[in-house]
Amino acid sequence: MPFFKQLDENRFAAQWETTGPWTEGAQHLGPPSALMTRALEAVPGELDARIASITVDILGPVPVGELTVSASLDRPGRSVELLSAHLSAGDRVVARATAWRIIASDSEAVRTSTVAPLAPVEQSVESPMPEGWGRGYIDAMEWRSLTGGFGEPGPAALWVRQRIPLVDEEEPSPLQRLMTVADSGSGASNMLRPDQWWFINTALTVHIHREPDGEWIGLDASTTIGPGGLGTARSELHDVHGHVAGGSQPLMIRPR
Repeated sequence: MPFFKQLDENRFAAQWETTGPWTEGAQHLGPPSALMTRALEAVPGELDARIASITVDILGPVPVGELTVSASLDRPGRSVELLSAHLSAGDRVVARATAWRIIASDSEAVRTSTVAPLAPVEQSVESPMPEGWGRGYIDAMEWRSLTGGFGEPGPAALWVRQRIPLVDEEEPSPLQRLMTVADSGSGASNMLRPDQWWFINTALTVHIHREPDGEWIGLDASTTIGPGGLGTARSELHDVHGHVAGGSQPLMIRPR
């Protein structure tokens, strides 16, 4: 069973596996972020270009139901292009994504990274999930912990793998795999008991310097909570070869 069944070119039926941990009938942002990424990747372009960043804004709960996806080239350019995608339920836009697509060049000779690679998947252990969280998306992913995890407050480093396709029998692209996982940083590194507090993100931004290779995505995440009901979750994202991207999520912190 996939996250989404395709009904026609732009319409999709979200399956139970997209259900998020907070509210029955509402999706985790990972699958719809990946679905919009799929639409962004399909926007035609004349450049040999790569998507360098994706920002997803959540405009309302994304229902586990029928959705329509559209994408367009908003700003053409000779070196840099701006793309956008919209996800609608009926006549209501529930999420939107913007992406910068940048012309490709050979920068191997000056390649750098300040982020150490994660320990290999083989050193991880199965990560248990907290009681009371919705099981759709959580059960559709394989979670393996290096340090911390959903059941422990504080920073966490995990390896994550999709158990199911994004759309029908289609193989997810590397960026789709990345975006399916990237929104989980705030949950993996939460500092609060989910039965007592809301810590819900309103957006997700991912900056990509290399497309991931393979099925496993590494998530090294930490959360900071301020005094006025605001927080930030930051994630470093990896594949089995090393660091590929960084993500951030603004959080609403509020007692349940």
